Amino acid sequence: MVKRDDPETIGRRVQQLRHERGLTQRQLAEPSYTPAYISTLEAGRVRPSDEALRHIAERLGVAYEELVTGRPAHLATALRLGLTDARRTLATGVARVAAEQYGELLAEAEAHGLDAERAEALLGLGECALELGDLTAGRRYFERAEECLADAPLPSRVPALHGRAVSHYLAGELRYACYLLESALDELNRSGLHDPDALLLLYASAIGPYMDMGAQVRAAQAAEFALALAPRVKDPALVARMHRSVARTLLAEGRIAEADTSLAKAAELYRQLQIRTELANCHWMRGYLHAQNGELRRAEDELREALAMLTEQRAALYGSQVAVELADVLHRLGKSGEAAELLRGVLGDIGPERGAVHSAAAHRLLGIIAEDARDTEAAEEHYVRALSLLERAGAAGDLADLCRLLGDLLRRTGRVEAALDAYRTGLGHRTAPGTTTLGPAPAQPPL
Repeated sequence: MVKRDDPETIGRRVQQLRHERGLTQRQLAEPSYTPAYISTLEAGRVRPSDEALRHIAERLGVAYEELVTGRPAHLATALRLGLTDARRTLATGVARVAAEQYGELLAEAEAHGLDAERAEALLGLGECALELGDLTAGRRYFERAEECLADAPLPSRVPALHGRAVSHYLAGELRYACYLLESALDELNRSGLHDPDALLLLYASAIGPYMDMGAQVRAAQAAEFALALAPRVKDPALVARMHRSVARTLLAEGRIAEADTSLAKAAELYRQLQIRTELANCHWMRGYLHAQNGELRRAEDELREALAMLTEQRAALYGSQVAVELADVLHRLGKSGEAAELLRGVLGDIGPERGAVHSAAAHRLLGIIAEDARDTEAAEEHYVRALSLLERAGAAGDLADLCRLLGDLLRRTGRVEAALDAYRTGLGHRTAPGTTTLGPAPAQPPL
């Protein structure tokens, strides 16, 4: 149903259009109404019926919707087509061009009060900002989209909430990202709003922060729920995202072949949909899988492919994260000099507010390389910086290993008490494997 403007606004619009067309009130009114009725309507003193407005629209030669809303006919349809085109541009990896398209569509939607289209344009701008590595701008766009959808049911708000959670996750704020995702899951499941698309998006997105926090139990459960929901989801891009996320839990459980199969499914869907950034992320994940399985040459090939694709698409933040993974593989292949050069080149693009976990991984690896070169001072400096980043992010899964490295270094240099402190810190993060301090897990879906 078209939401009409107030009678006074409609009256002024009728009068303006009548004058532009050189019609008298009598000519506009005939044969069904009187000049007096048109005069009253133009003064805003009567709420005209739909029948009267359709008669007037026909006499004025405009669409009914344009008369009662002020929006050009078919504007919403045109905006929808524009949004589809912008999504296609973003999928091919041209985020800056897509952002310009979304910006123009947003201005038009705001000018004409089209809230649904405005929210979708804001979501698109948020996705563009994340791909370009501007996490703060992305978060603001997602917040504005949530505000725009404040009166909509929760499933409609989930994409905006998800975008905000991802922006916090990429910034290294793991616990808050989990809080946002879990709160939405809990509300959806407890209130009976069992929208499979919304639930799958949230469960798949929670796997990454869970794994980084060392909460493997919750990650595995989220993967189980996501797999169970997948047959009820029609969006292939969402199913592909799920397969890519689930592969990480399968890999952690040592189910290498199943993880590879899951990634192959995701990659094939992304190829069909021509979503290049996500396809690059599949190469990234397959590189990680091969590295964990000891197949370093295959890992290097996959990671170089991912890095080349992301560099071409100017996805700076994601590209820097892949570069850290590639540097680890190069180091293990005996190419430590190339690895160190690669790491130093990306540390300016990642840090406490942008990719904190990968920034810590970069400092950890630079510390190991420095130790191999017997530069204990530089090694300690890198380990301490990595420790600070991981503690801030709450990445318990990596903290224990880093504390062991730092403790061993301190012990070898004769600082036994400091080494013991480092070991104790690491043990503190391993006291309850597979758990977090996030509180009870969210309510489960009725599967």
